[in-house]
Amino acid sequence: MFKNNGIEMTIKNHSNKPITNIEFTTTEKLSVIKVDRIEPNESITEFLSMRKNKTDGAYSLVFTRANGEKETADVGYYTNGFSLEIGVDFTIKNDTTIVNFDLPK
Repeated sequence: MFKNNGIEMTIKNHSNKPITNIEFTTTEKLSVIKVDRIEPNESITEFLSMRKNKTDGAYSLVFTRANGEKETADVGYYTNGFSLEIGVDFTIKNDTTIVNFDLPK
């Protein structure tokens, strides 16, 4: 559907400390983006392939804050293995995670 069936994921660390052990995947967990560490004021962008996905589900971002607290953000929705959006942006703040989806034009 979009860009070989998948979703582009961006994580922006706007907190004061690094985040670690970052994983982004779908409910089906057929493909996983893993990032060891994102420093404050840095960002990463990766493409999650969903070519093998077949069902309905959501996206999941899991990471560890500097204090050891593990945080999970289960967001969005895909259907029949296809993303409805072209991208998802996560902005990590000191006390929250902001999520924005990019819709096709």
